[in-house]
Amino acid sequence: MLPGPFAVARALATTRVLESPDLADTLEVLHRDPVANAFVATRVEAVGLDPWRLGGEMWGWFDADGRLESLCYAGANLVLVNAGPEAVRAFAERARRQGRRCSSIVGPAEATATLWALLERSWGPAREVRAHQPLLSTTTSAAEVAPDPLVRRVRRIEIDALMPACVAMFTEEVGISPLAGDGGLLYQARVAELIGAGRSFARFDEDGQVVFKAEIGAVTSGACQIQGVWVAPEHRGRRISEAGMAAVLDFALADVAPVVSLYVNDYNVRARAAYRRVGFREVGAFMSVLF
Repeated sequence: MLPGPFAVARALATTRVLESPDLADTLEVLHRDPVANAFVATRVEAVGLDPWRLGGEMWGWFDADGRLESLCYAGANLVLVNAGPEAVRAFAERARRQGRRCSSIVGPAEATATLWALLERSWGPAREVRAHQPLLSTTTSAAEVAPDPLVRRVRRIEIDALMPACVAMFTEEVGISPLAGDGGLLYQARVAELIGAGRSFARFDEDGQVVFKAEIGAVTSGACQIQGVWVAPEHRGRRISEAGMAAVLDFALADVAPVVSLYVNDYNVRARAAYRRVGFREVGAFMSVLF
């Protein structure tokens, strides 16, 4: 019996590591959804597809007609982009053969769930699986929350004051300290990079301690993503995060990108309510697998 058309299409579809000549097609795929793809797009727009500069390989899935349709960034994180079922299976097989080199899998919830189901037997167990993380975005300033006038860009000389808050936020969010391994050298370099780029924001009290902080992490031509939102424990419950986020949102819309996004754990009810009051609306969902 001759194979059916679906089997032939599967046989002709290919997956390979993308290279510099693939850059234009890669950006076209990334720009199909600027909000969901901001993390990967910001890296590719900045440095291209060279693995050394990108911090990992970019895998591409080509359909039976040879068109690039899906991507998988394979670096410190494994991140799917525009991946349908066939592409997910192909990427899972490549990841399984290579072995786990990443500290997390992050991406659109449905595709990432399928990927993890295919990889769990060989890559598991995970330290934690966050199956539904709402992806939020907005294009306008907060209508109901006044921005905190004390939130401002962090200065380079303030990195030592900011670092304890960054470490506390990371440890609370991820469950491990960013100081493990290399003593925090890479993490401190990333914090310094964001400060230098003018994308780190904070409110300090009269003693120079951080009350609120957030960063604009991923930045592309079409969208940016806020990350690392944190309020000092002694100041929580006073809606400081709402006014702080309203201020960061204004900075982002004025200076960075026309669309501002973030994603949040679904169990963080307080944060989700605060973001709604600032004006963020759900536009999708992510999933994270932490190792």
